[in-house]
Amino acid sequence: MQKSMILSGQHFARHLIVAGLAVLSAWTCQGVAASDTPVKELILPGEAFLVEGRPAFVFLPPEDKRSSPQPWIMYSPTLPGLPDAHEKWMHEQFLAAGVAVAGIDVGEGYGSPKSQKLLSALYQEVTGKRGFAKRACLLGRSRGGLWMTSWASANPEKVAGLAGIYPVFDLRSYPGLREAASAYELSPEDLEKQLEQHNPISKVSVLAKAGIPVCLIHGDQDATVPLEANSAEFKARYTAEGQGDLVELIVAKGQGHNYWEGFFRCQELIDFSVERAKAGVK
Repeated sequence: MQKSMILSGQHFARHLIVAGLAVLSAWTCQGVAASDTPVKELILPGEAFLVEGRPAFVFLPPEDKRSSPQPWIMYSPTLPGLPDAHEKWMHEQFLAAGVAVAGIDVGEGYGSPKSQKLLSALYQEVTGKRGFAKRACLLGRSRGGLWMTSWASANPEKVAGLAGIYPVFDLRSYPGLREAASAYELSPEDLEKQLEQHNPISKVSVLAKAGIPVCLIHGDQDATVPLEANSAEFKARYTAEGQGDLVELIVAKGQGHNYWEGFFRCQELIDFSVERAKAGVK
């Protein structure tokens, strides 16, 4: 009986060793696979890396067009697949003009305090370690407008300009308070009560008082991100502060929330973004 129990124990021990080796082997293989997976697929030459454990990227101008400090555009939303092929030509124009582009995937942050901290981490990475200018031009596409406006209003001294392509500024219009609440770690009811504190559109006066120039393009048939509640309201709030002339609002007639080429080949927006990025070096 005792011998049988000892043999059973030895068999059990061997089983544990074999199982452990199998788990270790599987973990090792997964580690190799993970390390072989790109942090982020890029549409243009640059570098993808992690900041605070989140995927981030930079597009860099050709070496002969780089400078120190390096003028740059902070882009959002850097979700998987963005920037995308529709924007490629636009980003090529930035690089050809000697302006870098950087972004970080904060998830569906909707301008929340947590997402702002990640944007600040990206800012520290590129200005502290990569020689980027202390002031950037911010470019937000669609819900990226929430990211950019919230971060800009908290850091106006780090912003040389703000550009937007059918940008969202009001959480009520998109994604709606019920959807946004979890990003703010609040219930929908509490977010509504604290809306003046959190809603990016409520903070536009900070940017106006700081004298930050803005260029926006928005379709007048946008049902997803309505023009009147977002870009038009943004300009109205600048106007209320006596700074309406600082906002160039380009209304795309007959256009909605779509991939119309004119959104991404808007020369006025491209020229503005380049000019403001370079102004951030001064």
